[in-house]
Amino acid sequence: MNRADTSALGNSAPLKKSVLRSSVARTVLFVGLLATTSSASRADESGTSFWLPGQYGSLAAAPGTPGWALATVYYHTSVSAGADVAASREIQVGRFNPALNVNLNANLHATADLALVIPSYVFATPVLGGQLAVQMASIIGSTSANVNGTLTASLPPFGLVRNESISNTVTGFGDLYPLASLKWNAGVHNFMTYVTGDIPVGNYSSTSLANLGLGHGAIDGGGGYTYFNPATGHEFSAVAGFTYNFKNQTTQYQSGVDFHLDWGASQFLSKQFFVGLVGYAYDQVSADSGAGDKIGAFESRVFAIGPQIGYIFPIADKQGYLGLKSYFEFEARNRPEGWNTWLTFSISDATPSPSVAPSRLVHK
Repeated sequence: MNRADTSALGNSAPLKKSVLRSSVARTVLFVGLLATTSSASRADESGTSFWLPGQYGSLAAAPGTPGWALATVYYHTSVSAGADVAASREIQVGRFNPALNVNLNANLHATADLALVIPSYVFATPVLGGQLAVQMASIIGSTSANVNGTLTASLPPFGLVRNESISNTVTGFGDLYPLASLKWNAGVHNFMTYVTGDIPVGNYSSTSLANLGLGHGAIDGGGGYTYFNPATGHEFSAVAGFTYNFKNQTTQYQSGVDFHLDWGASQFLSKQFFVGLVGYAYDQVSADSGAGDKIGAFESRVFAIGPQIGYIFPIADKQGYLGLKSYFEFEARNRPEGWNTWLTFSISDATPSPSVAPSRLVHK
């Protein structure tokens, strides 16, 4: 059943339901694979992972309007970490040998400013009774990282003490991130499944603290649910998945399997404006491996919560969406911790009114 099957949605106006769903849901889909590989806020190898928590939010599983659409996203993050992550970065770039008796009293700080361009296409013809959508995300931006502290090492009868101050800034292109999803609607309930991955073509160097590319491929899959009642304006969404990381052939390091859960809850105050909360949980469920793993099981986790607002508006015969959400992280382990902000603008075809295209109202 298509998301425009208004018979299952109560007595609210069909156009209102369609506008709310198509605008915000399409935007969330576009942002769905902002798997940017900035070293600023990741897990696994050197605190860096494929999945960027917070990719999905409100109305994630609600189907959209068939046709082409385009989303652009500005993403900013600022994070810090202690000696565990700082040491893993220094080992990665070859600054010291972990086989020595080493103590690193240091801190890592990283920032990123990224722009993403995400074209997508939603098919009108149902697939397995659901709505098929595909997209390809690309990224351009800048990320910086620095480590400051004191390194003490000993290999009897010799000893070494040195002050460490390492910094890198990278500006360029990141990897490519294809995504395909299927979504189903049943009244106020919406379901989805997705598969995505990393094509490692972005700026990457194994000797740099900061990178825009991940350095290896990855595949990720999962599913989600959205409850949305247009009559009351209540909405809740959650999307969970797992990431399998392929080996980094440069460093011979293979990150473990990661679990992630993104969620959003919102209240529509009008047909066009909503407010709410967003959050995520991220946990590495298996240890890293490979000949390049010199620091043992570097399993990571982090949690976050924050506010969100969104606004839907017409642009000529199109439909626009502007959204802002921020996450504040806590309980991080073996990864940087801080905050991040997403500013999203998308444009897509407006949902036809019943008088214009009655044939699209019901598809079974």
